[in-house]
Formats: sequence, C-alpha cells, structure tokens
Amino acid sequence: MNTLKETILPEVTAGYVNDPSRPVIAYRADVSHARCREPHAHPRAQVIFAISGTMRVQAEQNIWFIPPAQAVWIPPQISHQVTFPDAVSLCNLFVDPLLTAGLPKTCIVFNVSPLLRELMRKAGCVGESYRADGPEYRIMQVIIDELELIEPARLNLPLGSDLRLRKVIGTMLEKPEDTRTLSEWSDMAGASARTLARLFVSETGLTFGQWRTRLRLLIATEKLSRGASVGNVAFELGYLNTSAFIEAFRQVHGETPGHYSKRTR
Repeated sequence: MNTLKETILPEVTAGYVNDPSRPVIAYRADVSHARCREPHAHPRAQVIFAISGTMRVQAEQNIWFIPPAQAVWIPPQISHQVTFPDAVSLCNLFVDPLLTAGLPKTCIVFNVSPLLRELMRKAGCVGESYRADGPEYRIMQVIIDELELIEPARLNLPLGSDLRLRKVIGTMLEKPEDTRTLSEWSDMAGASARTLARLFVSETGLTFGQWRTRLRLLIATEKLSRGASVGNVAFELGYLNTSAFIEAFRQVHGETPGHYSKRTR
C-alpha cells in the first residue's frame, strides 16, 4: 500500500470563468499522490483527462478509474472529486455552459480518440489566453465538435448511499483483494448478510459478487496502465490463478489484460 502523504491540490479557478469568447479553457498540471481539497462544482463543464497516469473520479454516487485511454465528462454544476494515486500528467478542459446543449447531461467516461487526444494536448499548451479571431480559438471549436461525438464506456462503479453498505464498500476500495463473504462482512456493517445482499442490488444495481469483480477489474486497469505484469495484478487482486483473471477481464473490458496494457501504455 502507498503510504505517502497525499497532497491537497488548490482549486482551479478556470472552472469559474464567465467568458463565452473563450469556449474552452485548458489547464495542465503534473501531480503525484494528490487529491482535490473536497468535492466541488463549477459553472463550466469539465473534461478530466490524464495524458499519462491514472485517476479516480467520484461524482453522482459513482466512482470511475480512469487510465490514459479514457477521460471523464462532468456537466456544469455537478459535484465531483478527483484523486491521483500516482504520478499523473493532467489536462483539464473547462467548457462554457452555453456550449453544452449537445453534450451529455450526466457524467460519463468515454474513450479518447487519437484526434481528440492531440487536440487536448494542444489546448493544454494554449491555456487560458487566446483571441477569438486566432487559430487557438478554432482549435477550441473543433474540440467542441469532437466532444459532441463521445459515447460512454462501461467503467463506472456505483457506490450507493446506505451507511451500512458504504462501510463495506469503503473497506473494499482500500483492500480489493479482501476475500471475505457477505456473512463475514455483516458484523462490521451492522447488517445481516441478507440485508447487505439486498442493499448491493437495490443501491448499485449489482450483486455483491458482481460489484467486487468490477472493482477488481477497474483497479486492474490502473495497475496495467502503469506497467504491472498480468500475473502480478491477478495475484494482488486476489485471483487464485491468472487464467481466471484474464477471462474475467476479457468479459468486462472486451479485450485481454495483456492487450489492454499494450494499448494504454
């Protein structure tokens, strides 16, 4: 487990800029083992993207594990919090709310096309200051066009709101390799195994086993994109053998962990 003390990041003011002449404002930063001070929301919509490294984004009772191949879309005024477990080269885009009519109304994770990736990298070099009649402005307009084409990827992990459920989920997020059964979790949660089973389905839409499998496979994406071997990831996440891990990963992500690792790295 990483024992480094987390850095608390200052709030980024670009999300609060009221200036339609700057349709997109980009923010670049390199961070490591850090998180936002607290959940927050701002008038501008936001694209959260890591050029390298992985992130965890929490919003709307969901948590997303984001490797460099994906980004998160956050609509205006949606409370969210971001954590950076390791070194991340971050590129955020803040989109004027007047331009979000054709964009998703809820938070989504989406696959970043090669074109959009390069556009975001370029926007990160531009920053906040550009003229409405300059080439930078046209780049920002193309970014809006590309964002209107995004489609959600299946990467969310519902958290639920029941306090008994959240006790179990909180511990599992810290120790995804934990193999305890629902009966063994019940004492800590203050609820019977039957009640916990019902809460998982009613609050997350997943059974306990499905939720734990998705958690492990999402954390696997973090580890694989940082270069960990398939065998080590399987062992660290509590799988009895590598073959079981590979098959579970393929069923959820549509590709083997080895292929995913090469693609995202």
